[in-house]
Amino acid sequence: MFSDPQPVRIGLIGAGGIVKSRHMPGLRAIPGVSITKVCNRSVASAEAFCREFAPEAQVVADWGDVCAAEDVDVVWIGAHPYLHADATNLALSNGKHVFTQARMAANLAEAQLMWEASMRFPELVTAICPAPHGLKGGELVKKLLAEGEIGTPHQAMLHSFSDSWLDPQAPAHWRQQSELSGIQILTLGIYIEVLQRWLGHIVEVEARGNVVIPQRGEIEVEIPDFVNVLAKFRGGLEATMLFSGVAAHAPGDKLWIFGSEGTLSYDFVSDELCLGKRGGKLEPLDIPTKLQRSWTVERDFIAAVRDPQAPRPSPSFLEGICYMRVVDGVWQAMNAEGAVRVA
Repeated sequence: MFSDPQPVRIGLIGAGGIVKSRHMPGLRAIPGVSITKVCNRSVASAEAFCREFAPEAQVVADWGDVCAAEDVDVVWIGAHPYLHADATNLALSNGKHVFTQARMAANLAEAQLMWEASMRFPELVTAICPAPHGLKGGELVKKLLAEGEIGTPHQAMLHSFSDSWLDPQAPAHWRQQSELSGIQILTLGIYIEVLQRWLGHIVEVEARGNVVIPQRGEIEVEIPDFVNVLAKFRGGLEATMLFSGVAAHAPGDKLWIFGSEGTLSYDFVSDELCLGKRGGKLEPLDIPTKLQRSWTVERDFIAAVRDPQAPRPSPSFLEGICYMRVVDGVWQAMNAEGAVRVA
């Protein structure tokens, strides 16, 4: 006879698009999980969210009350990066598990505070929302690299282009507002996370970036509309990474890894993985079903909350610091106009 699953009560801080489209379907599919508190940027938007997704939940005006609520086991942070550190630290101090939306924090110092807080409460589960990019073929990429299919990787190139910020009349997106987004730039943090997962840690960066449209309404934009990054990895590989929100008719998001015996390419839009041996052709590979990964973020986190012996979800706060250090290094390099070592 099976027993009912352990109830897990979730308090939401921030209930925007990613929570609606990704997290709520995953959470609602897990037996025993309920949403008990919801706090959003306005009471009206929180009420609208509850009507559609969580009619049983109570709307809360102050996010701090979510962290302190007795009927909350997990604080699920969907707010912009500016709030991640404060909400995480208060939630942990109140004995709550914490899941926070990416990117980890507004800056490296706040990310460090989050990690230090998690170390004070090791019995509590903490995790950052992972980048879904490359999820389907990532395990095969790592396998091919480990087996030496392209020999020794020595160079990589990544581009992530869109024209979403090209309209000068468009209002500033929250990702262009440093008081909300912090030091995050376009998809930089996402792909730093992915590349370090596949290729190892970045130890040095150089960078140039620019704000093409500096004024959007009353908002003075400080976050670059494009940034070009040169990165050196611990193993010696060097990568050129180009990010832009002002590139009309440019190709989408794609990575090439060049080695002594061939090349791997990964299209992050189509999840097409290609391999070409030296002297041969670059051809698509079938990704074996057993190596494909799918979105199980909510299930994995709740499993860790329910069972202390279950694997801790990834990225951890320590892994988050690893990519935040690189993003911080990119900002330093843009200001210094020279190479910056990444701790």
